[in-house]
Amino acid sequence: MQLPKSIAISLAAISLSLSSFSAANDWVHYGSDLASTKYAPFDQIDHTNVANLQQAWSWASPDNATVAANHAAENFRATPGAFKSTPIAIKGVLYISTSFGRVAAIDGISGQELWVFDTDSWQAGRPANLGYNHRGVSYWTNGTDERIVMLSNDAWMWSIDAKTGKLDTSFGDGGKVDLAQGLGREINRQAYTMIAAPLIYDNLVIVGSSIHDGPQFQEAPPGHVRAYDVTSGEQVWIFHTIAQPGEFGHETWENDSWQKVGNTNVWTQMSADMELGLVYLPVGTPTNDWYGGHRPGDNLYAESLVAVNARTGVPVWHFQAVKHGLWDYDMPAAPNLIDINVDGRQIKALAQISKQGFVYVLDRATGEPVWPIEDRPVPPSTVPGERASPTQPHPTRPAPFDLQGISDETLVNYTPEIRAEALANIERFDYGPLFTPPSLRGTINLPGWAGGGGWQGSAVDPETGMIYIPSATSEIVVQLVEPEAGSSDFSYVRGGLTSVNGPQGLPLTKPPYGRLTAIDLNTGDHKWVVPHGEGIRQRIIDLGILDPGPVGSTSRTGPVLTKTLLFIAQQDGRRSVMRAFDKETGAVVHEIDLPSVPSATPMTYMAGGKQYIAIALGGATESSVVSYALP
Repeated sequence: MQLPKSIAISLAAISLSLSSFSAANDWVHYGSDLASTKYAPFDQIDHTNVANLQQAWSWASPDNATVAANHAAENFRATPGAFKSTPIAIKGVLYISTSFGRVAAIDGISGQELWVFDTDSWQAGRPANLGYNHRGVSYWTNGTDERIVMLSNDAWMWSIDAKTGKLDTSFGDGGKVDLAQGLGREINRQAYTMIAAPLIYDNLVIVGSSIHDGPQFQEAPPGHVRAYDVTSGEQVWIFHTIAQPGEFGHETWENDSWQKVGNTNVWTQMSADMELGLVYLPVGTPTNDWYGGHRPGDNLYAESLVAVNARTGVPVWHFQAVKHGLWDYDMPAAPNLIDINVDGRQIKALAQISKQGFVYVLDRATGEPVWPIEDRPVPPSTVPGERASPTQPHPTRPAPFDLQGISDETLVNYTPEIRAEALANIERFDYGPLFTPPSLRGTINLPGWAGGGGWQGSAVDPETGMIYIPSATSEIVVQLVEPEAGSSDFSYVRGGLTSVNGPQGLPLTKPPYGRLTAIDLNTGDHKWVVPHGEGIRQRIIDLGILDPGPVGSTSRTGPVLTKTLLFIAQQDGRRSVMRAFDKETGAVVHEIDLPSVPSATPMTYMAGGKQYIAIALGGATESSVVSYALP
């Protein structure tokens, strides 16, 4: 029966109101919202009562039984990696992916499992790069239908009914779409995988990819980004991250390298601005990470932040953070979208953290830097056939949030003897400022490929304009060697030594080795920096060195920010812990000992009038989600 127009409009208004009310209590997207703020305006848990938090429930992953069965078999021992997935919360129900590619719905109050859908993707074999690991799922509704969209490790996109856990068979081919097709060339499926949650923009599902990072040959799957209709599964647009003939930037792939080179992919999360109609793509390094003699030129859109029209995929602006990348300095996380006030000027901004320890703050409508970003000279390459870019972009504000390069400013100096040993250890290598290129002798890169900033990302407070960044101080050695005859068509690949020892078993650099940094994006000033965790404090004391206090651990999850507190977890020595920090000072307000190792970013939601904080834990043999609330 068709309702009278006035009644239909009233019901639509009620539906919209209920939807808005629900969203106000939920964690709708991987990063809370399309702006990737990792922020929720909840204040039930605050400084006065956070110490009263108790475990409300625990949910065991169905992967655990599979792992036990696998390990009991004689010839099959598939083992998942760390449980990195962050749940989303919709109307009191949590939806999460597992490392083996299952999707589960969990009651947010009781922790009761409502349904599980199995993509069976783990049976396709170990995925590229990090193996069996996954970051999360996405949710879509038109007010009636509700769908969970899952990108599985074996490069399929699945549409699942959020209420029943059954496949939406009207989507794609019986409920799924093959993402290894439609890239413009045939690819090696084993080198192409999906680990991130897709971005849902209105009726579009926008997907990136994770591509094998250690190739032996120049030809690799391209990292083009695509949008699909969320109801039919049909491809709507494709954005070529490797500029094709006739496209802007094509000339930056010299020697026709665009035909073979791959990667240049968005393996992490994305952000979007519905008002501007833009999706922001943090793009990674081209094939291969360390040698680019076969791909001369700046290589657009590699290691760039690209704003594309959400409806068409047409690029609107781009900012290239690394030209002709040689350091694996992928854009590691979704940019945080935030409105700021700089010298009395209101700016719709975004903040993109980086592995190299920079925060690039841009006008998200135009791509113009909020503060000048200068192209500065960097060291040339000494590798035959390599043509490193003579300059790289350096923001003038904010200051870097982690150590950069090996120098007097960064080398460990607890005692003169320790410093002398550190100097002796590094003399066999090349080293210098940020962007010192790989070499045949071996170059110490600081930060290394894990950052600095990492995939865990940062959080922003829309009320204050503050950004909170967890980071790690971690150097690596990149030594280039000639591959064995017939094993590769690269002139050089990474080999030889991959690390350098610090003195007396200590790190090579000054502490802290893990830190939390708060930056006021209205001014570009650092507000505070604190060591994140105790770290190796006791080891330093045991060497007879004066107690340095907490020195930080490189382990970290992403942050979750509320109206009252900042939460972040880590493995601190043998201790698994989630801490609540004071947003104004960085002081630890409370610590929660976790039952297992945290790798995933926590999240928060409201259900039944109560605020919960949930986090995925474990991996390998036992994985779980635990949720905490006030009594």
